[in-house]
Amino acid sequence: MSGSAVASRLSVGNRAGLDINGPTSLLAAAGIVGGAAVLGALINPRQAALYVLGAVLGLVLYHAAFGFTSAWRVFIADRRGEGLRAQMVMLAVASALFFPVLASGSLFGQPVAGLVSPAGISVVFGAFIFGIGMQLGGGCASGTLYTVGGGSTRMLITLAAFIAGSAIGAAHLHWWAALPSLPRISVIELWGPWTALAVQLAVFALIAGVTIVLEKRRHGRLIDAPASPRQGLPRFLRGPWPLVAGAVALALLNFATLYLAGRPWGITSAFALWGSKIAALIGFDVASWPYWSAPARQAELNGSVFNDVTSVMDFGIIAGALLASALAGRFAPTWKVPLRSALAAIVGGLLLGYGARLAYGCNIGAYFSGIASGSLHGWVWLVAAFFGNVIGTKIRPLFDLEVERVRLTGC
Repeated sequence: MSGSAVASRLSVGNRAGLDINGPTSLLAAAGIVGGAAVLGALINPRQAALYVLGAVLGLVLYHAAFGFTSAWRVFIADRRGEGLRAQMVMLAVASALFFPVLASGSLFGQPVAGLVSPAGISVVFGAFIFGIGMQLGGGCASGTLYTVGGGSTRMLITLAAFIAGSAIGAAHLHWWAALPSLPRISVIELWGPWTALAVQLAVFALIAGVTIVLEKRRHGRLIDAPASPRQGLPRFLRGPWPLVAGAVALALLNFATLYLAGRPWGITSAFALWGSKIAALIGFDVASWPYWSAPARQAELNGSVFNDVTSVMDFGIIAGALLASALAGRFAPTWKVPLRSALAAIVGGLLLGYGARLAYGCNIGAYFSGIASGSLHGWVWLVAAFFGNVIGTKIRPLFDLEVERVRLTGC
């Protein structure tokens, strides 16, 4: 997922678009600094730090063009595995950091816990439709946020539908959760941190090895990433970053999230909160939904979104991606979205939101953070979502959406 490829997708390259990048970068930087100051004063310094951490995540996601959707699509369509191998690096680094800490239960004196959820019918079905939604909506959870920040107006449609689908999923989750399911299973608790880590690292290596074999079988060699036009500090500030650098950075930032939040990085629980608050405003009896019955969730529903860790980090991701796109000279939104593409964004977003609630998370909360937490449900999510991506990739042409065979496009 090269940054140069994202440039062509997130911008239209017109002169007017280029002219707004300077003011936009200043506005984004002021939003990050000012937002952190306000959060620190009104909430607490930890919330301010989490907002800034979210902004750094957004910058890394944008500059490394680190997406999950395109990486899976080009592998499915053309057996190109660069993006999948980067994901395995990310998971390996994160698991090596997380497993000993989660086994001990604390990090630098801060109590921490992984994201471990049951694995059952709801996870399989939810992850499967999430995978379809990735390909129709044009992004995953992290990809939707960073491309919105980067200026993709089509992804605003996906995000709106994502939020709506998340609220509907929250309303229905109690029914899905009652279906047959395995209990919460942590391989760290089951095998111990070091044996579990060795097994996971072996599986990551196996997956990466399979992508290498299949890519060489299709192309005769591994496809080289395009050379960057920048090096040194200009490349650091303006991108594009190597995929592996983005993978390692995301793993380290997830570890920082574990320390600051007491649990790993997540995204979509905030969408359920935002959607439910909107539903309450227009007259739905959201408080009666079993999803919001626990005292902690009642407090979330009745409180400010700025008290919610996930919401604050999501806002930060958008701000950080906005800053990154402006620094790269690529912030140039266009408001013209073809009708069939907009329809795909709506359908895809609804599937993303609904699927994420049923599956106890998205590509970040269930896949990345779930596997890094040693949760069996993270592996179940990976398999089910991959098959959903296969279906989604096959039906993209029905909506006039491209299926890349010669390049990666980021999200």
